[in-house]
Amino acid sequence: MSKQEQFSNRWGIILASLGMAIGAGNLWRFPRLAGQYGGSFILLWILFLFIWSIPILLAEFSIGKKYKKGVIGSYANLAGKPFTFLGFFITLCTLGIAFYYTVVTGWALRYLGFSVSNLLHEQPLKERLAENPELLNQFWDKISNQDPIMVVLYIVVSIIGVVILSRGIQKGLEKANKILIPSLFVILLLIVFISLSLENGILGLEYMFSIQAEDFKDPVIWIEALTQSAWSTGAGWGLLMTLSSYSRNKEDVTLNTFIGAFGNNTASLIAGMAILPAVFALSASEAEALTFLKSGSQALTFTIIPKLFSTVPGGAIIATIFFLALFLAAFSSLLSMVALLMSNLKDAGMNKGTATGLALILFVLIGFPSVWSLDFFTNQDWVWGVGLLLSGLFIIIGSIKHGLKDMKTNMIDADSDFKASNKYFTYCMIFNVPLAIFLIYWWMAQGYSQYPWFDANGNWNVFDVYSNASIVTQWVGVLVIGFVINKFLYKKFA
Repeated sequence: MSKQEQFSNRWGIILASLGMAIGAGNLWRFPRLAGQYGGSFILLWILFLFIWSIPILLAEFSIGKKYKKGVIGSYANLAGKPFTFLGFFITLCTLGIAFYYTVVTGWALRYLGFSVSNLLHEQPLKERLAENPELLNQFWDKISNQDPIMVVLYIVVSIIGVVILSRGIQKGLEKANKILIPSLFVILLLIVFISLSLENGILGLEYMFSIQAEDFKDPVIWIEALTQSAWSTGAGWGLLMTLSSYSRNKEDVTLNTFIGAFGNNTASLIAGMAILPAVFALSASEAEALTFLKSGSQALTFTIIPKLFSTVPGGAIIATIFFLALFLAAFSSLLSMVALLMSNLKDAGMNKGTATGLALILFVLIGFPSVWSLDFFTNQDWVWGVGLLLSGLFIIIGSIKHGLKDMKTNMIDADSDFKASNKYFTYCMIFNVPLAIFLIYWWMAQGYSQYPWFDANGNWNVFDVYSNASIVTQWVGVLVIGFVINKFLYKKFA
């Protein structure tokens, strides 16, 4: 990917932004969280779209457009040499997500294969579920831990992603998104129609948008709402910074950012309206539906969708189409993550072949523990999902260091016909500094592990899935490495 290459037109980068944002975060993560917390979560999630995500995305788009480098180089040019290591953390945080996100994409591919096999199976899935109600749960348990087939699939996904990005922006990323994004919206709307047509399906819709005041006392819902907004829109990832480095010089920063943000949230709501009504329609009782939703199961999308479609005529075909769409949506987001890595490798002076080879090696090796162990996967989702708060905070700090007024006037508004309020941008960016610090502190103070810092023997509890010790160790480790090699990073990338 040459830095001289650009998207062919405005729709090219808009679709790339939607492809970056719309993926497994919408169809896999959002329904799971909306299922746990209902309308209270959705209200906070929409609030954080305006307070957190859009201001940061405006900053990211303008930074990439101006400096035309990968995240490390662009951030260093924005904030100055001493702060280069913060750009390094943003990059490593996103790659931490990318390496296990490859596994999610592989899961979608595996369920696509499962759906195709149902088309060819002599006994319909509905009959097999009647004989063995735990069939889908057993299949999930099989593929989420130590499954050799999943290892092969996630390697295949990694290879395809790196190869496509090696072809460049217009021939690879842009061409793929022109097919993926419109297809996804059409299929999601079809699923919503099916779910709401089922008996009791409307109860899922009512639950999804019901608000319980006591939910707001739980710090987890605030953290989940903010991290989901960051996760789903891409705010704080550095992905939009990467994509906008290939934008045209006169691209409208504000309009593109708002279209991408609202398009992403629309896709999330449609996905929730497709899956949550299905849970209520297929459960024996409303209490059973609530119990399942509040369990926060990672497998919600993977277990409910096949069961849903097994109950309707032509369901096997529709399920195949859905998991194809899920795979392609997840894959479109993965492409942006691959682009982030390869863009930084190119900035480091690597040629196309070397960058392609190294990117593939990194994805295969570092992603392996997540495909082999669901506990490791969950830990990485927990550590780097919340790490997006820190990444977003660092983008805000870099923007403040550069000067918010100058950024808004000369970087965001310079070529924008549609402009957001200067006060809105400035106040949100400043407010988000204490907000991020407070939420991180509040979240860690709860102790979601039995031993958040030290285990029963007094040892640093670094290997616990949900421990604060595990998160802090990984965060601080990346920051320390970046700080130590800060001079090298600036020289190499900026």
